[in-house]
Amino acid sequence: MDHQNGEVKEESPVVVVMVPLPAQGHLNQLLHLSRLISTRGFPVHYVGAATHNRQAKSRIQGWDPLTISNLKFHDFTVPPFLNHIPNPNSTDKFPTHLIPTWDAEQYLREPLAAFLKTLSQNTRRVVVIHDSLMCFVAEEASFHHNTEAYCFNSCSVFALVYFFWELLGKPADGGNLIPSYLAGRGSWDGCFNNDFREVAERNREYMNMKLSTGDLYNTCDPIEGEFMKNLTQHPILGENKNKWAIGPLNPVHLDSEMNQTNKCIKWLNIQSPNSVIYVAFGTVTSISDEQITELALGLERSGQRFIWVLMDADRGDIYAGKEELRKMQLPDGYEERLEGVGLIVRDWAPQLDILAHPSTGGFISHCGWNSCMESLSMGVPIAACPMQTDQPCNTILVTEALKCGVIVREWVHRDEIVSAEAIETAVRKLMVSKEGKEIRKEADEVGIAIREAVSKGGSSTTQLDSFLAHISRACLNNPLQLTDQPCNTILVTEALKCGVIVREWVHRDEIVSAEAIETAVRKLMVSKEGKEIRKEADEVGIAIREAVSKGGSSTTQLDSFLAHISRA
Repeated sequence: MDHQNGEVKEESPVVVVMVPLPAQGHLNQLLHLSRLISTRGFPVHYVGAATHNRQAKSRIQGWDPLTISNLKFHDFTVPPFLNHIPNPNSTDKFPTHLIPTWDAEQYLREPLAAFLKTLSQNTRRVVVIHDSLMCFVAEEASFHHNTEAYCFNSCSVFALVYFFWELLGKPADGGNLIPSYLAGRGSWDGCFNNDFREVAERNREYMNMKLSTGDLYNTCDPIEGEFMKNLTQHPILGENKNKWAIGPLNPVHLDSEMNQTNKCIKWLNIQSPNSVIYVAFGTVTSISDEQITELALGLERSGQRFIWVLMDADRGDIYAGKEELRKMQLPDGYEERLEGVGLIVRDWAPQLDILAHPSTGGFISHCGWNSCMESLSMGVPIAACPMQTDQPCNTILVTEALKCGVIVREWVHRDEIVSAEAIETAVRKLMVSKEGKEIRKEADEVGIAIREAVSKGGSSTTQLDSFLAHISRACLNNPLQLTDQPCNTILVTEALKCGVIVREWVHRDEIVSAEAIETAVRKLMVSKEGKEIRKEADEVGIAIREAVSKGGSSTTQLDSFLAHISRA
């Protein structure tokens, strides 16, 4: 096991361990959460394969992970995995090329187990926050008496309740999960393939063990309060465990000087307010050359200024095989023709800074939840073009529930190329139409509400405070004293009158003085009160020995148990 930061020595009563899924939209959400928790004074350990930790650190936006002293990264060794090239021409847009990476993450189990064992021996409570697709982690946590696991859900709550609505037979009234006007508008049909179903089924085995103590969601009341309430209160799905809506996790107030040298920001600085549409389709989906051409022509015909991130989908290891990266082709003379109107970016772009810039007025997006939260938190409306997983549901949430966007292509037409005409229409509708003006106004108001949610006293800040209070509640379970010892003390000394207390539990962090020990020993052994205590203990001892004698209560109970397990 290779720990980047060496030996683990913890003095804090509570430490937090983050275990993300190795895909960009999952890595960064848990890293953003690491910032929020570590800046509240909790030591945080972010664990994973070395290449994925490197990816998370290099791509994080809005803050620098190296500036937070109690956030540590631990590089675990996993075996080599197939680093597949994404297929842009596949009709199945699910990122199957990443599955070998996710399979390799199962090998984190052994080093993680050793790491949790070390932590549990050196601190009072270990809190493990794992991605919802890394549920095997919860089982490892369950092996330690002072370790708890919490499941982090990286998709929208609406997507979750919509999934359950479909499982429950799609009741027309929404089934106490979704409003009736949204019933049938989203879809999980065609969002996964059989390869992923195998991954999900493996994960479900651990979910069914119900080992997680609670659930965390990257969302907030202003946009999903209704769905969060429906999920929590549903008689079947609510479960008897805590749920916290603590998003958005991404910073909502950025340092305006931080990325001023970036070419995207420099270009935006010379554009008019709300005049630029940003185009990006995430990090896991590859689009075909034919679709690139249609998108290019649609943007050109719209007459709007744009920044277009034109790079292929991530491979499992983004640092390996760079020489094999696909160079996406634009129509002949396109970049020269649109110089000054459009900026083509063929590398990683600072999306959060772009969305926060006053010149950005819209976002053509695949509607991955990470992108949705970043865009909405900055008050930027979305032209939605979903491609897989939760994206069709996110599209409906953004465009129909929140009224913060337009749909470029309906999900039922997902196998068709989006035409230049459809792209032009969506861009012009969002950027220059009367309807677009209303949408931008709605998005601006939603952005304000989201930013208030993470301000002091806001709903998400309150929820995060609640979670942190929960994980730092009185620690009865510390490595020196097993969980039940303070309670056993009261049972023995006060209920049974069979002992004396040397030190009250409220003073557990203090050294027990020689004087206190002398007093307790003399009280028990030579005082009048001690004589009465010894008499009580003697009588209790007689009663206990009778309980395990023939015909005694414990013997009878054992006979009953053995008869039960050997019944016909």
